Amino acid sequence: MFGRIAWRYDLANHLLSFYLDILWRRRLVAAVRRYSPIDVLDLATGSGDVAFALCESLDPKTRIVGMDFCQPMLDQAEQKKALRPAPQQARLTFLQGDGLALPLPDSSYDAVTISFGLRNMADRHRSLTEMRRVLRPGGRLYVLEFSQPQRWVRPFYFFYLRRVLPRIAGLVTGDRAAYVYLNETIEQFPDRAALAGEIRAAGFTQVAASGLTFGTVALHVATR
Repeated sequence: MFGRIAWRYDLANHLLSFYLDILWRRRLVAAVRRYSPIDVLDLATGSGDVAFALCESLDPKTRIVGMDFCQPMLDQAEQKKALRPAPQQARLTFLQGDGLALPLPDSSYDAVTISFGLRNMADRHRSLTEMRRVLRPGGRLYVLEFSQPQRWVRPFYFFYLRRVLPRIAGLVTGDRAAYVYLNETIEQFPDRAALAGEIRAAGFTQVAASGLTFGTVALHVATR
């Protein structure tokens, strides 16, 4: 499904979020920057927007790996990487990998980021434990994901998800079905407190969550 929409994925994200996805990504990058990691894994990297933002904002010594299961998405990321300055290209690597069985050694990263990808994992607990495995002791996990909005927003938000979003997405990508799936996964996804509990159950500590844009999105930060 993601392979089918890869060619218009970035444009669809911007339009469907009213360009708020850029602000959400900045909040994630700012949170990562506070701890100055050297090795960063951006899981479910898609077309690489978070990985590129990290590369631009973090210390020049930072090494970043963007990993995704979907090769057409990685192809889009590689095309964008080829347009970046040579120093950024040298610091950034894109690899194909399964979020349920990461092809990476234990304790190899200071930070793991995942943006709007956790809800697509077939087994969230297994994916979270894999992220913990590849983190070094004291390393941090950053999960940027859709959440359950404030009560007064819900009628308007779910009307948009069910009725408006698939139609716009169908026009932009030619694949309305993919975005029907999107709104279904958003509606079924845990709220901030429940997801924080899942992150703790995977072995993380110091789990903190902050809501963005009336709670429609949440940023969770946790420590191994």
